[in-house]
Amino acid sequence: MTLQYQLKEGNYHLYDLSTPVSKVTGEHRLRLKTDNVAIAFEASTGALREHGSPMRIHSWANNTRRRLRASGALASANDIVVVSGPLPVDEINKCLKVDGYCRDLLTRLHELPHGKRLGHAASAAKNGMH
Repeated sequence: MTLQYQLKEGNYHLYDLSTPVSKVTGEHRLRLKTDNVAIAFEASTGALREHGSPMRIHSWANNTRRRLRASGALASANDIVVVSGPLPVDEINKCLKVDGYCRDLLTRLHELPHGKRLGHAASAAKNGMH
């Protein structure tokens, strides 16, 4: 399965690019539509664990941490990080594609412009468009 987020009408749309394009809509299968995205990963390795709507991801992280702590794996529980909000779509997609990229995102989070439009604006700037 190849997943990719796209910004449309102010929302994040998660598409499964491994599905055939619809003859009706001209798009791949839509798996999620959300106003913000959350990414859960291991801080030590940058390995992506989960991504999607913030409520589901925060719930997943809290439950996973609780189970790990109950089993005595405190370091593993403390290693789970969740980043959420209006993140740049290009950065989110790099987290999905590049092993360990989430750790890089975390170290640069304070430098990233806040908002959903960065991915579009950055691509437009690279191509000389405004």
